[in-house]
Amino acid sequence: MIKVGIIGATGYAGQSLFYLLHIHSKACIEFITSHNYADMDYSDVYKNYKGFISDVCIKEDDVKYKINSVDVIFTALPHGKSFDIVKFALEKNVKVIDIGSDFRIKDVLTYEKWYKVKHEAQKYLNEAIYGLPEINREKIKSSRIVANPGCYPTSCLLALMPALKEDLIDKTSIIIDSKSGVSGAGRAANIGTLFCECSESIKAYGVCEHRHIPEIEQELSNISGEEINIIFTPHLVPMIRGILSVCYLRLKKDIDEEMIYKIYKSYYSNEPFVRVVPYLPETRYVKGSNICDISLRVDKRTGSLIIISAIDNLIKGAAGQAVQNMNLMFGIDEASGLKFPSMIP
Repeated sequence: MIKVGIIGATGYAGQSLFYLLHIHSKACIEFITSHNYADMDYSDVYKNYKGFISDVCIKEDDVKYKINSVDVIFTALPHGKSFDIVKFALEKNVKVIDIGSDFRIKDVLTYEKWYKVKHEAQKYLNEAIYGLPEINREKIKSSRIVANPGCYPTSCLLALMPALKEDLIDKTSIIIDSKSGVSGAGRAANIGTLFCECSESIKAYGVCEHRHIPEIEQELSNISGEEINIIFTPHLVPMIRGILSVCYLRLKKDIDEEMIYKIYKSYYSNEPFVRVVPYLPETRYVKGSNICDISLRVDKRTGSLIIISAIDNLIKGAAGQAVQNMNLMFGIDEASGLKFPSMIP
C-alpha cells in the first residue's frame, strides 16, 4: 500500500483528492491537515463521509510528527504556502505531489511577477517535473517531486500538443477561450462567487493577467521548441465544475479535418484518459471523471482550426491527475483508482 498524507484536505481539490484516495485499492490515507478545521472530524466538514470514515484533521505544524509514516504527500495549498512543507518532506525522503502552483513555473522571476510572492524553495524548481503524464510520463516515474498542472493549462495543452508537434498551426496566432465552473475559485468565501453574484450570469475575468498564462506559454514553448505567446481569456460560468476550452488557430498547411483527426487519434491512441471524439465536447460528459475529451473542426473558409477540449477541473484538472501521477511514481497501473466514466445527468 502507498501511504499518503494530504496537506490542505478541506479545499475542493483536497476533498476530491481525499475521495479518490479513499476508494483507491492501493493507497492508504495516513493523515490529513486543514488550516481552518484543525482537530475536527473530516466527516463534520464534509458530511457525505458520515459513517464511512473517522479521520480527524490535524494542524499543518503537526506534520513533522507524522511525516515518517508516509511515502508521499499531496500539497493542496494556495500559492506561496507549500514551500516549507515541501522542503521538509524532501529532506525526509518523502515524495511530493504539489497540486498548487509553487513548482510549475521554472523561471523564478516569472513566478514572482505573476504570483506576487517570493519563491522560497528555488533549489527544487529544476528537480520538479511538470506532471502532465501525456507529455512527461517517463520523467514522472523517476521523480520525487511533481508539479501538478493547473486546470486551465491541462485542458489547453492536451488540445494543442499534437497540432504543435506536427507544425500544423501558426504559432504566433493562438487564441484560447476557456470557461470554468465556480469550484475553480476554491472554497473560501468570496463575494464574486456567491450564488447571487454569479448565478444567471457569465463573465470574463483575469483578462491579459490570469496566472495560468505563463504556465501555458512555458509548456507550449517546451513542446514546440520555440517561444510561444498566447491570447488567453478565462470565463466564469454558473455551474459547479468543469472546463471547456476552445482554441482558435490559423492553419499553416492545406490539410483537411479527417487527416487532423487521424493525427490526434494516433497521438492519443494509448492514452487512458484522453478521448478524441467526433462530437462537440460537453463538460457533462467528463464531469467527475479523469477524462479529457477533444474534438476539432476545420473552417475552410478562413483557413482555421478550432480545437475544443473538456475536463473536470477538480479531477483531470487537479486531484485525478495527481493520483495518476502518484500511480506512475510508485510503478503501479497508471489508471488505478481512476477507471470510471462521468455520471449523468
